[in-house]
Order: sequence, then C-alpha cells, then structure tokens
Amino acid sequence: MTRVLVAGATGYLGSHLCRELKKQHYFIRALARNTKKLQQLHIPADEVFKGEATGPATLSGCCAGIDVVISTLGITRQKDGLTYMDVDYQANMNLLREAQQGGVKKFVFIFIANAERLQHLKMIRAKQKFATALKSSGLDYCIIQPNGFFADMREFLTMAEKGRIYLFGKGNFRINPIHGADLAEACISALEKNEKEIAIGGPQILTHREIAEMAFAALNKKAAITCIPVWVKTIALGLLHTFTSVKIYGPVEFLLTVLTMDMLAPPYGSRTLDEFFREAAAGDA
Repeated sequence: MTRVLVAGATGYLGSHLCRELKKQHYFIRALARNTKKLQQLHIPADEVFKGEATGPATLSGCCAGIDVVISTLGITRQKDGLTYMDVDYQANMNLLREAQQGGVKKFVFIFIANAERLQHLKMIRAKQKFATALKSSGLDYCIIQPNGFFADMREFLTMAEKGRIYLFGKGNFRINPIHGADLAEACISALEKNEKEIAIGGPQILTHREIAEMAFAALNKKAAITCIPVWVKTIALGLLHTFTSVKIYGPVEFLLTVLTMDMLAPPYGSRTLDEFFREAAAGDA
C-alpha cells in the first residue's frame, strides 16, 4: 500500500485529497498544526502528525515511512505575521528536506497555472522559487498547476447575496475553475504517472459575466452587474501599495490581477460551477 503524507490537510484541497485517497485505499498521514480541526471537518486519516511547517523542528520524522508527499501549503489569507516567503517557499522547503531525509520517493506540489504571466506577484515568486528547488532536489516530482478553485468563485455568490456583482472590463475575462474533488482525483492519478508538470482546469470555460449570472440564478435573484474599467485596478493597487501593509496588499494584488486576465487551463473533471453554486446557496457545499 502506498503511504501518502498530505500537508495542509485541513485546507480546501487538502480535505478533498484525504477523502479521495481514502476512497482509493491509500494510507494517509495528515500533517496539520490544528489536529482538532481535522476531527471537526471529519477528514479521514490513518495517522495524524501534528507539526507546523514553518517550524522545521516540529516536522522531524513526519516523512518516516512515507512514499509520497503532497503539499498544498501556501498562504491564502496572510496572518500570524508570516510572509509568502515564510510559507509558500520556506515551509515547503522544510517539508522537502524532511522528505529527502525520510526516503520519500515522490513529492507533489500544488502551484498555479499561468505562473509565467504572474511573476511580478510576491506570492508567485515565492512558489516559483520552491518549484525550482524541487526540480533540482533529486526527488521524483510532479507540479500540479490549477487555474482556480470553485471555492474561489464563492465571492461571486457573496456579492450576489448583497445584491450586486462588480466585474472588470466588460465581464469578458474567462476562466475554467475546477472543483476540489476533481482536482484531488487528478492529483492522485498523477502519483502513478511520469508527468512532471500538469496544468489543469475545470470542464467549463466561462466569462466572469456568465459566472455572475450563474450566481444570481442559484439565488433566484435578478442579475445586477456593474462593470468597472480595468484602469481602476492600477490606481487601486497604487493606493493600496502606498497606504497598506503587504498583509493587505498581497492578497488584493493577486485577486485583482487574476480578475483582469484570462485564466485558462486544459479542461478536466465533470463537476460544474452552476451545480456548485446551487449547492452552496442551499448550504450543502
């Protein structure tokens, strides 16, 4: 039986990974700093290793007897005073060193699609630095590059609940986000393959306007959409950069950047965003 360590097991993708690994009869060791959260979320694991990836001493032995590491580590919302370099780069480096010492055979890292167009973002630079280190580590590896999660699209529902959705340009920027369960299936499929880098998105290519209309439809509300000129983004980022800390600026910079470009990747999976929105509106997602 292949033994897998999942880092970031309590996160959106990590939880889906654990459930799919269990479904496919893999041995799961979940790495988490909050073991109670694992229980609260009913995340399946054969073993739980309590550790903080930014504290290398707490990781000692986490990879002992493990065949494959899957890391979903990364900052989604900055907190605890940590930077992207602390988490997206250094925490993954700490885990990589443990994997090397523990005799791990393969390391799977969750990155992002279209990274070559996002190199000016601090988050992407930190992730790219780790991806480069992973490639030269001597371990077999696979870098999975999703272009956006269904969970990220919840913001459209949140705006729709408030009565109006704001889009950049004419709302024609496109994305094909992927459900966490579909992405988990693809990640686990990659464990037995030789592909080194896999860009992946969901089955539907949608404009932001189409996503907004789906969100209103899921709530049985009349669509109310306001379009904002793209140049407003540049002014907003300039003000944020001047008057806020990187804790606020970093996530907003990433969000505004990906909302003003096409974020497309090869399609995969069967779960659709309109179905996800309906489930979320009903409180089932």
